[in-house]
Amino acid sequence: MRKKYTGLIYILPWVVGFVTFTLFPFISSFFIGLTDYTMVTEANFVGLQNFRNLFSDATFLQSLKSTGIYTVITVPLQVGFALLVAYLLKDNLKGMRFFRTSYYIPSILGGNVAIAILWRFIFQPNGVINQILVTIGLDPIAWLSTPTGAMTVIILLKVWQFGSSMLLFLAALQDIPESYYESADIDGASGIGKFTKITLPIISPTIFFNLILQTINAFQEFTGPYLVTGRGPLDSTYLTSMFIYDNAFTYFNMGYASAASWILFVIILIFTLIMFATQNKWVYYADDGGN
Repeated sequence: MRKKYTGLIYILPWVVGFVTFTLFPFISSFFIGLTDYTMVTEANFVGLQNFRNLFSDATFLQSLKSTGIYTVITVPLQVGFALLVAYLLKDNLKGMRFFRTSYYIPSILGGNVAIAILWRFIFQPNGVINQILVTIGLDPIAWLSTPTGAMTVIILLKVWQFGSSMLLFLAALQDIPESYYESADIDGASGIGKFTKITLPIISPTIFFNLILQTINAFQEFTGPYLVTGRGPLDSTYLTSMFIYDNAFTYFNMGYASAASWILFVIILIFTLIMFATQNKWVYYADDGGN
């Protein structure tokens, strides 16, 4: 009993933090979404009116579209690039620790406000990127003044932060027994064959985990787009998280913002459930002999 209560005491700070800052706000936001609460007036119950208004709100629908485009493009690029870099850095050669650290640093700094502001300056009309393009004989690009250019800028910022996924892939790749590749060499397998028949199936649980994690993060992305492009031309980079923030803390329409946050939560949940439902077709676990 003493050991039992000792363990409970150790996890008590986490439990208090989780209930106070996660579970309680999560549940209360649903009830706030059923009211017209504005943080300055008394809340009145309006039922599902906020949810009905959102599905006829052109700005909210545009934010869902922008978020969908951002997520569908960003997640495969980030996960794919992380896997490529991890594969190149998996061997313990001289100097590899330096390169691994260098590639991981953007994941630490990428969400930083200073980095986001710096990123905005880099893609200005007279920024570093356009100066490089002019130097090599190409025309400058209106990165921040066109819908496609603005979306490209925030996608690149997110893809650049591939370090955490890279470390997970690196650990998975280094955990593959070398004997598998030696057997494949004896059978005359090509490099591509070894990658598709050995490497990908073995690390598929890590790929699945990274896809889930990065999809959830992409749907909730805020800092980079908010500081680099804002709403963007024609609201092209106005993500749902920014819509929620504006309604909650700019227009003080907390009930409307809470309803929007629950719609975003349901969308994330649906995507997550779909990925879990399809994992049996392509994810292989060592402890169950296959799917």
